[in-house]
Amino acid sequence: MTQVTRTPLPKTFFVANTMEIFERLAWYGFFTLSSLYMTSPSHQGGLGFSEQERGLLQGMIPFFLYLFPVVTGALADRYGYRRMFLISYVIMCPSYFILGQVDTFAGFFIAFMGVALGAACFKPVVTGTVARTTDKTNRGLGFGIFYMMVNIGGFLGPFIAGYVRAISWDWVFIMSSFWIAVNFIPALLFYKEPTDQEAQKGKPLKAVFSDIQEVLGNIRFAILFFGSLIILMSFGAKWISGQTTLIIYLAWFVGHYVWNLQAKNDLNLAWYKQKITIGNKPFVIYLLILSGFWMVYQQIFITLPIYIRDFVDTSDLIAMLSSYPNLLSFLAPVDLSSLQTELTRLSAAMVNQELTAQSAYFDLVHYKVMVPVAEINSGLAAIATDPSQAQHYAESWSAQYRQINPEYMIGLNFLSIVVLQLVVSRIAEKFQALPVLVAGTVIIAIGTALGGVAHGAIMGGVMVLTSILVFSIGEMVASPKSQEYVASFAPHDKKAMFMGYYFVSSAIGFLLAGPLSGYLYSEVAKQAQRPDLMWYIIGFFGLITAIGLVLFHKFGVMKTYEDPSLKQNTEAV
Repeated sequence: MTQVTRTPLPKTFFVANTMEIFERLAWYGFFTLSSLYMTSPSHQGGLGFSEQERGLLQGMIPFFLYLFPVVTGALADRYGYRRMFLISYVIMCPSYFILGQVDTFAGFFIAFMGVALGAACFKPVVTGTVARTTDKTNRGLGFGIFYMMVNIGGFLGPFIAGYVRAISWDWVFIMSSFWIAVNFIPALLFYKEPTDQEAQKGKPLKAVFSDIQEVLGNIRFAILFFGSLIILMSFGAKWISGQTTLIIYLAWFVGHYVWNLQAKNDLNLAWYKQKITIGNKPFVIYLLILSGFWMVYQQIFITLPIYIRDFVDTSDLIAMLSSYPNLLSFLAPVDLSSLQTELTRLSAAMVNQELTAQSAYFDLVHYKVMVPVAEINSGLAAIATDPSQAQHYAESWSAQYRQINPEYMIGLNFLSIVVLQLVVSRIAEKFQALPVLVAGTVIIAIGTALGGVAHGAIMGGVMVLTSILVFSIGEMVASPKSQEYVASFAPHDKKAMFMGYYFVSSAIGFLLAGPLSGYLYSEVAKQAQRPDLMWYIIGFFGLITAIGLVLFHKFGVMKTYEDPSLKQNTEAV
């Protein structure tokens, strides 16, 4: 009988995890509030984008963020992790600041792309560090610790950002820029390079990109695959109609088929003369299936905050906090002066028949009050008759209908992971990665569907928190295992590159998640007035993903690579 001795985690592992905390403080401080910021009217400090514009930005930009690591991870393996860390901070620090200074769609798009490029340099390097500094004896625990650190930043980021946005939206972006600036200190002073720079010096850049093709496929495959996704995204963003999409797809695939007939199975030829070639087919299939997981997962950040703001009555939580006025003021702040000004504006617009009471309802939820439509109608009519009544209604509705800040409720996701992740990881490390990933995906689907029950529920706030908690348990079970699975078969000298491949699934998931969110929220939640159905549909996609993973576990055979550094340390008992 043998007993496995767990290898101690080195200092570099913890330095990398510390930098992950600050990077997540920056990202989640911005991204958790991004839906609120982009859809809030300009007179409330937001950008006033439509749901389709929001969905497009939250789909396309993170798509590139999670796609670029395929290249940046390979470059990090070749040129060094510390160098790539520093490059990422140089790009991200000013990009976060500029995000808060622009107010046009094009300007925001460019600044957001800067954040994406910087984050794409960071992501495969930090996960590559975790992969390189762990082995079979401690990898499950290592990725569990890493995921806990992710969520420490994820928990604190929205709370700090939610607090400073009461001062000004500008401070949300200033704080994100500041957190990235802090990361220069550990990167320069404490991080020890985990790559073998001497061994990699003789490797030409051409060989680096050859490694990329070895796993995912050649350039022909990349063009076919990602072009197909962009066409789908264009349909989701309503740039093209359904009929036009079908015509484009028909022309796209027929064109590639004819092209393939003229090409040859020779990878030494120029890329445009090669047939479409897939590298590690099981790995590509795994990434495609896993993209469904990320598509569902992202809805907690891009859809849930505005769903809570617009459709969930959290007055039950307000009642529970009534005995703690300071805490209530922090979690559910209402600016009476701004609310009074808005009521005066809305009453004038109602008199001029420029908006309906239903439209006024969706304007008022931005001020943290959820007033019944019938009461809005009578209240605004009274204010129109006597403008001095605006102060009375502002105070009355604030006291009676105030709501919890959505970003603070999302914080339960991060907090629960910080508290429970190590326990869950210790239990999950006893089982194979793929079955655990399936179980976690099912739990996430259930938690997502529970969110739909919160609309119209008497205890709406409690129901949303329950939904978030169930979702978080599924995330704790599934997400670290999805990374651990890739790290388990990646060759030691290509850890960052393979972890970069892993992020392709996130890229596809984001690309689908943004337009899906924009479409479902606009057409199902608002237009059809069925926000509950929106969450049931999203939960159904989660179940489909779980079924796909079950089939992959049964029929997929992953191509593995010999890794002499992953031998277990054992001793006789």
